[in-house]
Amino acid sequence: MTQRRLAEVAAKVGVSEATVSRVLNGKPGVSEATRKAVLTALDVLGYERPTQLRGERARLVGLVLPELQNPIFPAFADVVGNALAQQGFTPVLCTRTAGGVSEADYLELLLEQHVSGIVFAGGLYAQADATHAHYHQMITRRLPAVLVNAAIDDLAFPRVSCDDAVAVEQAFGHLTSLGHTRIGAVLGPPDHVPSRRKLAALQRLAGGLRLEVEHTMFSLEGGQAAASRLVRNGVTAIICASDPLALGAVRAVRRHGLRVPEDVSVVGYDDSAFMNCTDPPLTTVRQPIEAMGRAAVELLASQISGRAVLNDELLFEPELVVRASTAPAPR
Repeated sequence: MTQRRLAEVAAKVGVSEATVSRVLNGKPGVSEATRKAVLTALDVLGYERPTQLRGERARLVGLVLPELQNPIFPAFADVVGNALAQQGFTPVLCTRTAGGVSEADYLELLLEQHVSGIVFAGGLYAQADATHAHYHQMITRRLPAVLVNAAIDDLAFPRVSCDDAVAVEQAFGHLTSLGHTRIGAVLGPPDHVPSRRKLAALQRLAGGLRLEVEHTMFSLEGGQAAASRLVRNGVTAIICASDPLALGAVRAVRRHGLRVPEDVSVVGYDDSAFMNCTDPPLTTVRQPIEAMGRAAVELLASQISGRAVLNDELLFEPELVVRASTAPAPR
């Protein structure tokens, strides 16, 4: 293997080039976990294993995402994929598409591949009105799994979530500190559990303030349509449940001949890629996806190794990132 490739594998695993070399040459002095992580990194990077190591098949873990249009999901896949590789697993990426392969179909495909476990992000478990039979099938089969970002109550899996209530508190507090009293919210569908949590927090916070809420699908177009209704109702600030929704809200404000943030302030959620490059740069609430992704992989690896893991929800603290899409309320 060339020195450049050796360095690339070492960086992927987080070990020295000498350690990678020892693994490739079958030398002693390397832990089993590190050896497996190096072999997995070779697979992930597309490099051939040395002849004497080709008989060992890498352990597979499914990573099921709802889409790749929202930049937060590719970012999450990158974090989880790297963390899995360092644990000696090979990620198998499955992305749902409208009218395409369903989440239940992907589960069947993953079971056929004898995956060691599955990490779900933004799956049907977060929609109260969706079908959940395939999750109960996993419970029956005792297949290790971790759910990311809120789930309905009757699914007994470990969960890793960003705290929706705290996210809303940060956004709402920022806007009220700027003098806004007519605040709107663009949330996901009514049966979407994280959106329900955000709505409950908003209702607690609103008190005597005027609060307008619109539900829509998670897309830029959905955000534009919902925000248009809010602008017509006279809000001066809009809290959105994702960054694409917020970009749609910015477009809606401008289509009404108004300015962001002089006339209407907009706050997103996620702090996904390039939100500091939009016009204006987007004020948003950042999900700590690095910490969340690594926690999800640790929980999954513990289950796979047979260690007891509680079916609790780990709540991670978000962070308000103030940029140029929010300003004092217009007089």
